[in-house]
Amino acid sequence: MDANISARINLLRIALICGIVLVHVPYGPETTPFNGNNGAVDWLRVFLAESVFRVGVPCLSAISGYLLLRKGLKNFDYGQVLGRKMQSILLPLLIWNGAFFLFVLIMQSRGIGEGYLPDVTHARLPDLFNLLFALNGEPINLPLYFLRDLFACILLSPVLAFLVTRYPIPTLAILLVLTVVSVPIYIVLRPSILLSFSLGMAFAIHKVDLRRMDPYAAPVLAAFLAASTLLAAALYHYGPDYPYWLEVIRNLFILIGIPGFWALSALLIQSEIGRQMARTGGLSFWIFCAHYPVLLMLWMIWNRVHPSEYVVFYAGALAVGGGLLLLSNEIARRTFPSAYALLVGSRG
Repeated sequence: MDANISARINLLRIALICGIVLVHVPYGPETTPFNGNNGAVDWLRVFLAESVFRVGVPCLSAISGYLLLRKGLKNFDYGQVLGRKMQSILLPLLIWNGAFFLFVLIMQSRGIGEGYLPDVTHARLPDLFNLLFALNGEPINLPLYFLRDLFACILLSPVLAFLVTRYPIPTLAILLVLTVVSVPIYIVLRPSILLSFSLGMAFAIHKVDLRRMDPYAAPVLAAFLAASTLLAAALYHYGPDYPYWLEVIRNLFILIGIPGFWALSALLIQSEIGRQMARTGGLSFWIFCAHYPVLLMLWMIWNRVHPSEYVVFYAGALAVGGGLLLLSNEIARRTFPSAYALLVGSRG
């Protein structure tokens, strides 16, 4: 893997994770974008959160699948990989989620923050285990379900590698069908992650030239944005309860989103800002793990103040939350480097 591909992957990580932050900006029943109370701003919220960046997690899992086998099957050491991934994925999942679980438990035991998160003070034991360890349900730090599913894909990687080596098209076709019709797989919480992870593995195993599309990056990106606009228009019109056919189209959208964002990386890496984004190190992982608690705390504070303009909260949450994430990352990195390395899985 040459320096250009490596830099583009790092660029996409930070770009996609910043997009995932947009997906998780909180809102209530009265401030849902589907009410249309804020005009073009609400449509923009749907465009960004429900269309463009909904493919963020599948894109990240495709990158992970590709990187896992970028050196080929002959150099794939399953035991060594598991050891590394327990440090870089599983341990940060347990630390970040466990810390947030403890924080929520303390807050709810004092009657603070009820209704914003699952009730951990009266939950049944199986529900507590899911919230804490994400065994077969979503963790309390919701976005970390991706780390849970990614580690499950790592556990399955020898089987998936065999299937995409011997039967790539049938394997990916079956996983696509399971993703489109939203059939529960239970091994992973989101079938799209299993599909995109396998797709990344297939690209690495069969040595697909990742730069073949680069001469057409601009029209590919334009097509992706056009498709995103059409999807957002349909989602805005029918949402929040989408008809089944629209859910199917939405699930298929990852097939457009992955090449769309890869085309974006080809164009963006040529700029200085793109090259700077590619050198952010562990910041992207820090933002991914910490953004949900930060946004939720800002939402709770906002509801205490209770002003009427949600647009102010939306812009303020992104600005203030972004500043807090950047500041906390820098403080932790400089002040507690050993603890920081654990929290970001030794990235950067």
